[in-house]
Amino acid sequence: MFNSLSTSPSAAYAKVGIETGVIAADPHKLILMLFDGALLSISSATVQMRDGQVPEKGRSISKAIEIIDSGLKASLDFQTGGELAGRLGALYDYMCARLLFANLHNNEAALREVAALLHEIKGAWEEIARDPAVLSGTPAAA
Repeated sequence: MFNSLSTSPSAAYAKVGIETGVIAADPHKLILMLFDGALLSISSATVQMRDGQVPEKGRSISKAIEIIDSGLKASLDFQTGGELAGRLGALYDYMCARLLFANLHNNEAALREVAALLHEIKGAWEEIARDPAVLSGTPAAA
């Protein structure tokens, strides 16, 4: 878990907190955590872009792309989800392309666009999580 001697105690504590949250989270909470991680990375990239921190900006955007592609998109069930899963998959591909564009062209508008899309989809997930059937884990919720 702690593979670096230079890891600060506060960073180690934060990592333990995140890992504990992931272990204890239900599937809906995990998806919301992915949205939060992608949005945080985009927010960091925006600040880094403004400050001219090119390597850091690139890492933040790469992290957001990884979360969207390897987390959010990979969690889609295309067989069960049908057309909705297909549309979300295409939207996630679009977001990744826009993030690459933002990185290559220092384009804050593209970062804002992707953040807005993520916020909108995250809001829908938050509404789903409020549904008592989803919270109880009943089959009708799936």
